[in-house]
Amino acid sequence: MSTRLRTRASVAAGRLTAWFSRTARLGRGGVIGGRVTLRLDPKALRRLGRDRTVVIVTGTNGKTTTSLMLTRALEALAEVAHNGDGANMPDGLVAALAAAPEAPYAVLEVDETYVPWVAEQVQPAALVLLNLSRDQLDRVGEVRMMERDLRAAFAGLSRTVVVANCDDVLVTSAASAAARPVWVGTGRRWSGDSVSCPRCGGAITHTDREWRCAVCAFARPEATWTLDGDLVHTPGGRQVDLDLRLPGEANRANAALALAAAHCVGVPPHTAAARLRTITDIGGRYRTIRRTRHSVRLMLAKNPAGWAETLRVLDEDTPVVVAVNAHEADGRDLSWLWDVHFERLRGRQVVVAGERSADLAVRLCYAEVPHWSAPDPVSAIDTLPPGGVELVANYTAFRDLVDRLPDV
Repeated sequence: MSTRLRTRASVAAGRLTAWFSRTARLGRGGVIGGRVTLRLDPKALRRLGRDRTVVIVTGTNGKTTTSLMLTRALEALAEVAHNGDGANMPDGLVAALAAAPEAPYAVLEVDETYVPWVAEQVQPAALVLLNLSRDQLDRVGEVRMMERDLRAAFAGLSRTVVVANCDDVLVTSAASAAARPVWVGTGRRWSGDSVSCPRCGGAITHTDREWRCAVCAFARPEATWTLDGDLVHTPGGRQVDLDLRLPGEANRANAALALAAAHCVGVPPHTAAARLRTITDIGGRYRTIRRTRHSVRLMLAKNPAGWAETLRVLDEDTPVVVAVNAHEADGRDLSWLWDVHFERLRGRQVVVAGERSADLAVRLCYAEVPHWSAPDPVSAIDTLPPGGVELVANYTAFRDLVDRLPDV
């Protein structure tokens, strides 16, 4: 059997499996379909990515948001294959490419752990590295080990433009190995995982928008793209007003990186920004839904850096439901709860929910945040007075809520 015929047969088998999965309501089908395709043709990702302009988006937080932004921007040029369901491991990537076989562009959100292998397979035109921080220690491992793996991978991508957030020390260390780095200054405030230099171990000192190692020469490179409030300054000296419909500094940072990557692939910044303004929610997050007496805004946060950004955008006068699970997809290690500044919730009505609500309740007791428990997140909403509710959940708790709430 020829290699092309083998790939086609493998894709067809994967699609059939995905259809059975959806029909039997066993799942959405993308992951199992991609898994079957890869089992039948281990080189399917390489073959499906061939002859396309591929952009990879990775990092601890913001992958789904930034990849959707890039997809919208590149759709100004042509059809784009995109794993918009968040299935960001090889199975999901294969399924996304197989679903759009004629698309000349592909935007792939990729789990950090798989970036070296995926990048070697598809040889991306551009790769966006958003940030690096602690996340699922039981699965991903220590973040500095991840930085070293990415640094080694980037050194081998001679034709790939690496668009990197130079305000993140670990990102800068990894992307400095790239042959074609593009530095974006986002002004991000999370530095809890980069107090020491990844090159020599010396202390990192921060002053305004600069940072440097106190021992060696490692320091923040000069950004060619910079975010200043709602404005993005481009290499040509022009300004682009973002005016996003998504809240928070984190999303403006994601947008700045998306604009830079889209420009590398041929989309003018003003064109890309106009398309980004059409985005109102990301897979249900930031969406506001009505439930009987309540108006509920749905928010997703998965690790300390993500929670820090989410807590900043919560309405100060609105009650909060916080839901936490600890499935494999979330990371079973909940020690990260102690790195989140839950003290910001003091003075609010707070309900803890989710399968690990007891762990969360202990953390809030130490944070001196009065609260009560209602393990089912939907029922937790009903314990609050009529009006607005901010609901913040980690990965599987959020996924389950998105599936349930429209039907209640």
